[in-house]
Amino acid sequence: MIQPPPTPRALAFPFTLVRPELEKVEHAIMEQAKAFDPAVEGYVAYVCKSSGKRIRPALALLAGGATGGVTEEHRRLAVILEMVHIASLVHDDIMDGADIRRGLPTAAAKWGNSLSVLLGDSLFAYALELATEFDDTNVCRAIARASRDVCCGEIFQTQRRFDLNLSVADYQRMIEMKTAALFAAATELGAVLNRQNSGVVSALKSYGVKLGTAYQIYDDCLDLVGDEKQVGKTLGTDLAKGKLTLPMLYLLQSATDGQKTKLSRMLLKGEPMDTSILAGIADYVGSVERAVATAKQLLDDAGAELVCLAESPHVRALREITGYLHGLLEKCRAVA
Repeated sequence: MIQPPPTPRALAFPFTLVRPELEKVEHAIMEQAKAFDPAVEGYVAYVCKSSGKRIRPALALLAGGATGGVTEEHRRLAVILEMVHIASLVHDDIMDGADIRRGLPTAAAKWGNSLSVLLGDSLFAYALELATEFDDTNVCRAIARASRDVCCGEIFQTQRRFDLNLSVADYQRMIEMKTAALFAAATELGAVLNRQNSGVVSALKSYGVKLGTAYQIYDDCLDLVGDEKQVGKTLGTDLAKGKLTLPMLYLLQSATDGQKTKLSRMLLKGEPMDTSILAGIADYVGSVERAVATAKQLLDDAGAELVCLAESPHVRALREITGYLHGLLEKCRAVA
């Protein structure tokens, strides 16, 4: 049996709870490469192997377990959402000029942008083809909407690069599309597949939105303060590419007009920016702390959505994921 990627120690309980199911999902993900033409199969296998921690599949399985039990449909959902996610990562790495993901060369670094664009497109199309196999067409529609939202969120972010007028509300809407959409689809559809009532479905969807939004804020903070060797992917690309993430938006809010002008000039150069330079311009540390506090509040709100569910190991696991992210955010705050 193919093993899922290593699980961080702090996530041991939530992921161990669905480990047997995750192993089946991991095997199924790797098997998807065989559905492609032999000339393409190797590319698909490579990006499936190097894509990530399988958080979205785990959420789909945990939501299923929390609302009646994990079925074959939940495993299929987990595979499809991860294929959509992998496709989005292939495209993200092209746009960000990233060379490393999970400690391995990105598809773009390995084979160039042209092939990688087509590879991402193929993965998106294949995931949507798989989604049509659900008997409930509403499940297929929800997956298609989430996939559309991921792409629209990326368009929105690309459109607003280097835009110092980007508001916090716009930023939140953007990341709810580009990141939280798949988290929400995993948790919402995990309940839908168990034919839960609308209240439970809505609560789990809201849990996924808030968790996914907090996760993206964490990722944005990590891009500023993380250690590339420890993280295993290219960092420091957000500012160089003109992406105004939540810490930077808070920094701009605290800056004087003169500091904003200086920050604008630095951003428009499109070069990697030393955080020590940012610290000398305005309240950089305070801005990271505000972003961390915003994400922590979202995590608290996400946990509160679970009160409609009867206590069970799977519900406790969903809560522990928010606790794990709390810890990661605190580490970002500590090193800012």
